[in-house]
Formats: sequence, structure tokens, C-alpha cells
Amino acid sequence: MGSMYAERASRLDGAVVWTRTVATTPVPARPVHPVLPDGCMDLLWTDGRLYVAGPDTRAHAPGDTPAGANARYDGVRFAPGAGPALLGVPAHELRDRRVDLADLWPAARVRALAGRVDGAADPSAALEDLALRHAADAPAPDPVLRAVARRLAAGHSVAATADAAGIGARQLHRRSLAAFGYGPKTLARILRLQRALALVRGGLPYADAALAAGCADQAHLSREMRDLAGTTLGAYVASAKRETPQPSGSSTTA
Repeated sequence: MGSMYAERASRLDGAVVWTRTVATTPVPARPVHPVLPDGCMDLLWTDGRLYVAGPDTRAHAPGDTPAGANARYDGVRFAPGAGPALLGVPAHELRDRRVDLADLWPAARVRALAGRVDGAADPSAALEDLALRHAADAPAPDPVLRAVARRLAAGHSVAATADAAGIGARQLHRRSLAAFGYGPKTLARILRLQRALALVRGGLPYADAALAAGCADQAHLSREMRDLAGTTLGAYVASAKRETPQPSGSSTTA
């Protein structure tokens, strides 16, 4: 078997609540759909433990997280720039990492929280409640950086985004490292790739999706796919088709 995935919009502003099950017996019969860089940080529950997934610069398989195969993963994916304020750690310190929440928060507190999620009928809903309660007491995300992420996601250039934010290039880079885990140019590339892949999943031909997302041409998109995702467009689309969506009230796009 492959994997099953569902997601829905969270009650936490800009966040997404998701669930993925990965079943292998004992070796995957098919490659598992990879998790690609998206500029986000996630709070994860799996196998009774709480983890944080930092912002990625490369693709990860669900089995890269500590539970391995034959597992269920529940998560809250925070909007780009929102995770560091809520979790209390700069994003660049967690770049391309999966760390136990107890490495960031007091261990006794994390054990209690993990017990609540583990005992819940719906772990993803319990995880969302955890995030909502903590967000109420955490500092608000930097509104300037949230606006930066929105402009880059819409396809604006880094220079135009910096001008609109009213901050210089060096300051934007420094603040972007803390908020997103990497500089604005890398974030712009990742968000552009995500735009293109959303269009491809929607059925748009590769060349048209590349141009609509802001790439120079299909070859440019293919290079970005290799550099950021470590795969090809064809392999990604084939993998995405193999992942079975679970019933959900919203999109089940991975």
C-alpha cells in the first residue's frame, strides 16, 4: 500500500490540520509521496510523541520522521513565518530538522501534552487545540514577515517585496532567516515551485504551469524541481496520483 492523506483549514489563522497514514508490509510496494519544501513549520504527533518539523530545503519521505513506516502522522502546518513565534525558536535553527518538542519546551509539560493527544479520539483535533491554546499566550507573528510571505507567494520579486515592506535587503534577509529558516530568495523559489505544482496537480500542462507560476519556461521549472525536490515533474505527479485522499471537508492536496 502507499499512503492516505487529508487536510483541512485550521481555526488557527493561516494553519492547516492534516493527517497522513503510511502503510508498508514490511517494505513499501510503491514509493511514498514525498513532502516537499513549502516554507512552513509543522507540529507533529506520531507514535505517541510530539515533534517539530523545521522548514525544509529538500524533500522528505513521511518515514523520515521517527515513527518510520506503518505509521499515522497528525500535524498542524503553520503559515510561513508563524511557527517561530508560537514554538519559541528561530526557524533557521530547525532548518531541515525533525526534533522532539521536549528539546524545545519543558519535558514534563510535553509529556502531559503528548498524553492528551495520545488519548484523544481524534489526535489531529487534539493537536489543533494544543496549538490554539499555546498561540493565545505566544507573541504574535511578525506582521511584516507575514506580508513578505504573502507577496512572495503571489509572485512578487524579492526587491519589490522588500520595498513594499519598507526594509532593506540585509534586514529582510536576517529577519527571513528567523521567520522562515532561509533567506527571501530561497523562500521565493520554494513558493514559486509550490504554485507551479498546484497548477500541475490541477491538470495544467507543465509548460503552462511553469509560465503561470513565474518560471522562465518548463526547463526552468524542471531544474527547480530537481534542485528543491530531488525528483522530476513526471515522478512527482505519478507519486501524487498514487496517494489516496481520505474523505475531508477541504482540499486533500499534499
